[in-house]
Amino acid sequence: MKRFVWRLQRVLEIKKKEEENKRSELLEITEKLAQTRAELITKQRIIDDIVTEISRENPKKRLCKQEFFLKFSATSNEKIKKLKNSISKLELQQREKIAEFLKVRRSKEGLERLRAEAKMCFIKEQEKLEQKELDEGATTSFARQMISHSL
Repeated sequence: MKRFVWRLQRVLEIKKKEEENKRSELLEITEKLAQTRAELITKQRIIDDIVTEISRENPKKRLCKQEFFLKFSATSNEKIKKLKNSISKLELQQREKIAEFLKVRRSKEGLERLRAEAKMCFIKEQEKLEQKELDEGATTSFARQMISHSL
């Protein structure tokens, strides 16, 4: 029996590689996003801990620490703002990569469906040819038997 050869097999293989690449890019962006979110949460938690610590202090001691905290809170707020901007940019990139990944995946799945259909047609055609050969063989055998019995 002939081997199944599909003309678009190379395209399917390229789409599979492209899907793997998109998946790894998406994973990379997701990891960066998770790291940035963790960093933001850590910075916010540190600030909350400092505020809680200052609020527990004696009012006379607290005033000095509170003043110091307020002087340097602007830089902390700036860092938090940058982290939030970075998170929003990463989320946008993540959505774009997800859309690209899904587009490639749909394309690959469509090609896989076409390949499966082509293979089924090929198998049916091969079975028809095989049946035709068997029928011809049976007819020839029957004809030989008839000829040999008539002689």
